Amino acid sequence: MNILLINPRSPFLIEEKVFPPLGILYIGAYLKNNGYNNIHVLDMCDDNIPKNIDFAGEPVPLNKPEILERLDQEMVVNMHHHSSTILTIKRASKYFPTISKILKQHGIPDDFKFLAVAESNLRNVTSPAGAVGFWQIMEKTGKEYGLEINDEVDERLDLELSTHAAARYLKAMHKELGNWTNVAASYNRGINGFKRAQKKQKVTDFYDLRMNNETARYIFRIVALKEIMAKPEKYGFKIYNKHKYKPEKTTSITVDTSISNLIDFAHSFGITYKTLRIHNTWINSTSLPNKNKKIYKFKLPLYKDLEDFKLNTDTLSADSIYILEENLEDNIQDE
Repeated sequence: MNILLINPRSPFLIEEKVFPPLGILYIGAYLKNNGYNNIHVLDMCDDNIPKNIDFAGEPVPLNKPEILERLDQEMVVNMHHHSSTILTIKRASKYFPTISKILKQHGIPDDFKFLAVAESNLRNVTSPAGAVGFWQIMEKTGKEYGLEINDEVDERLDLELSTHAAARYLKAMHKELGNWTNVAASYNRGINGFKRAQKKQKVTDFYDLRMNNETARYIFRIVALKEIMAKPEKYGFKIYNKHKYKPEKTTSITVDTSISNLIDFAHSFGITYKTLRIHNTWINSTSLPNKNKKIYKFKLPLYKDLEDFKLNTDTLSADSIYILEENLEDNIQDE
């Protein structure tokens, strides 16, 4: 889908052909009748920014021209960043339900799921600075908030565990900063840097602060993503439900011992090591030392007939004894 942003009250150009000012509805019909079936027309003179918009229930002060312009810039950038925005909308249907559920458990506003979009486009990526996962958590912060991070395990890569950690971090920052907009901005800038800026400039509200370019754009990018992803068709993104990514049904087992060979462990369940890694993104190696008897949960793709489930114990080494959930059917879940 291509988006044509035009002023329907002025002549415009397509493929070196000049079209007269026709009006927005007539232009759309004219283009369709002349073979331009993959073009969605948006009126650049129309007000695509809502009159009122908020982040986490806190109003964005659009009555200030500078604020309105900054939001407009992020709207335009994300409206025309087609491949990235389309893929993110597709991923959202797979990951947002899990993120929203965990945020709610911690009392974090649901709008923070768009912070994860701004951070990673809902992908397990690693930044040049070493931030990892959907929430781009640094190693030190991850460990402070209960995540295991070492050569064999990196729980920043697990959507559920990392979202719990991010939620705990956001809640702690809210106690210090007092409002959610400041919390989101400080997630990008760092809480110490954000508080220094407040102190130096003698203001507390994000919208009154002069910040570095990345942080200055950050909240507006989140709000723009929220608006576009909530109303994709309005902004030229028509994505059918059948094309959106969906979570795969899984079951899980728990393990409290070391596993010397995760490849053999995977094959014992009739799956490949690749499949094991797809469903357990926190795995960082082909082995799992476990001297402290920590309980790890492994997700496995759901078998069509649970009665056919048989563990091939011959492929497991002596130190790979596991604990299987007593009732697999009670443990079926969406990934």
